[in-house]
Amino acid sequence: MHIPDGYLSPATCAVLYGAAAPFWYTALQRVKKSLSTRFVPLLSVMAALSFVVMMFNLPLPGGTTGHAVGVGIATIVLGPWASILAISIALAIQAVFFGDGGITTLGANCFNMAIVGSLVAYAIYRLASGHVALTSSRRVVAAALAGYAAINASAFCAAVEFGIQPLFFKDPTGAPLYAPYSLSIAIPAMMIGHLTFAGLAELVLTAGVVAYFQRTNPSLLKLTAPGDLAVEGDAAGAETQSMWRTVRPLWAGLALLMVLTPLGILAAGTAWGEWSARDFSSLQAREKMAMASNHAAPPIDPPKGLLHLSTLWTAPFPQYAPSFVRRPAVGYALSAMFGSGAIILVSLIAGTLVTHARGKSRC
Repeated sequence: MHIPDGYLSPATCAVLYGAAAPFWYTALQRVKKSLSTRFVPLLSVMAALSFVVMMFNLPLPGGTTGHAVGVGIATIVLGPWASILAISIALAIQAVFFGDGGITTLGANCFNMAIVGSLVAYAIYRLASGHVALTSSRRVVAAALAGYAAINASAFCAAVEFGIQPLFFKDPTGAPLYAPYSLSIAIPAMMIGHLTFAGLAELVLTAGVVAYFQRTNPSLLKLTAPGDLAVEGDAAGAETQSMWRTVRPLWAGLALLMVLTPLGILAAGTAWGEWSARDFSSLQAREKMAMASNHAAPPIDPPKGLLHLSTLWTAPFPQYAPSFVRRPAVGYALSAMFGSGAIILVSLIAGTLVTHARGKSRC
């Protein structure tokens, strides 16, 4: 679901950056009110959790791969606005350092997964959970529905963005300049895999973590609870205990996932719509592209716009494979650690800056 550079036209990218901007601005303003040394650990661990979860690729129909996003649980724990920032940070780190998603398409990827995903997850969770207690089993069901709906809404947005490219952006001969497959191919190709395996993975992840929190620390679910249970900026009763201690089980879970990340490279294949420009010239890759696209053959040559934009940014550790590490499994695990560390560092710096600015304004 990470759209690479070259698959969307510059005009589409600009529109989606513009669409994402007001949500980013609003999210920053909302989160500023609660962003403090107490809230930063929770924000950073959820962003890192999303980053690592997206590294676990799953085999999908048609020989492609997909993954959960973690947007459901991030939204339930952080609220929709902080979730938008957390997932956006994770996506930015993936794009800049690992080439997972493009720089030109970062606005699109954030709009799809961070913004649409968070808002859909929040709406479904609140509607389905109602006013039941934090420990009610109904909240587990609501979380499952929220995660499943969120990832599929994100996938649908990406499919539409892919599918409109050959409709609006062609060269003088009528050949597509960017993503080559129409809506009639892009939507089924994206949605079949997400309505099944990837969607179920997000469902299980979201429901499982909520059930775990209900047993261990139900107050982590307070931010998206209705009525007087929802206390802005008071996740997990931070006023009475160290937030770092509160999220310790989450850090332990994150560490375990980082160790297990090499399992994410066992799934063979490339995610639909994430083929490189070189793949269009490879017979084997072309066969896989056609098989995953209702047997519609891709263009013989890579679309000109795709070829041009795909070289715009070269990530230092492309495909989570540092060049100085010979074993792919080790490189993948090290990438997970580096990415999580970068996310935590960004979150800590942001929290420090906001706290410092707040202190200055009071003087």
